[in-house]
Amino acid sequence: MTNEISLHGLIIKAQSGFFTVETGQGFIVCQLRGKLKQGRATGDIAALGDRVTVTVLTDGSGVIEEVEERKQAIVRLDPRPQGEYQQVLLANPDQAVFVFACAHPKPKLRMLDRYLVIAEKQEVPAIIVANKIDLVEDAHEIFGLYESIGYRVIFTSIKTGAGLDELQSALAGKISAFAGPSGVGKSSLLNVLHPKLELEVGEISKALDKGRHTTVTREMFALEGGGYVADTPGWKSLALWDTEPEEMDAYFPELRELVAHCQFSDCTHIHEPGCAVRRALDEGKIHPERYDSYLRLRAGED
Repeated sequence: MTNEISLHGLIIKAQSGFFTVETGQGFIVCQLRGKLKQGRATGDIAALGDRVTVTVLTDGSGVIEEVEERKQAIVRLDPRPQGEYQQVLLANPDQAVFVFACAHPKPKLRMLDRYLVIAEKQEVPAIIVANKIDLVEDAHEIFGLYESIGYRVIFTSIKTGAGLDELQSALAGKISAFAGPSGVGKSSLLNVLHPKLELEVGEISKALDKGRHTTVTREMFALEGGGYVADTPGWKSLALWDTEPEEMDAYFPELRELVAHCQFSDCTHIHEPGCAVRRALDEGKIHPERYDSYLRLRAGED
């Protein structure tokens, strides 16, 4: 007779082959059942954010028996001698939250455009957080163009408290990937939303910004209002490795509806006559900086 029980849970921490699974009966540190590792894997079998079935052993540890199919995942390519391998930064994200400062540091909108393209490609809804609005006169002048093309932008300030309730509401009940350049206030925002984090977020950020991604700790944190946030550095290095140039317009919301109206089906939107994208640009319906980002990303530039 065995005292082993089977439970369903969510992986909230992954490190060196050990997975902390949150279940309705607490947290269980698990390893993968051997049968799941049979054959050559082309990507992470289990990852942060995966929903799994585990067997709890008599000593309190656990074994992951099954990993549920992912609805989506934020992945990066790890080129290995034996073939490409997809590392999963976060499985089953409900949204990506991109934090950029209005000033100090100056917002790198081309980097934001790259993040948005990756989110569009990986089919993860994106929210933009324009932080440090107290440092500029009108943050809407900087980030308003993203609202005009359909992205939700939340304007926040730790100093004044502006937008923090809206951000907390946007995160409630969802699994969110947090990303953005250093110095924009990601850790400060997370610590306000979940004061118990404190030093932990900074330590994880540093760990993920350096070293091999296969050996560091990945973790997500439960928010007091429900939901989880995963601090996911590394979006800048997420190469658009399987994206053909002609695909790129599909990942710019303001361009993709225009493509069907171009005179040529293989239009590059650069120099062809009868180009609907160029016409919209000339009419002021497409922001010149977004168009420039499109050209650079299409050409494979950072």
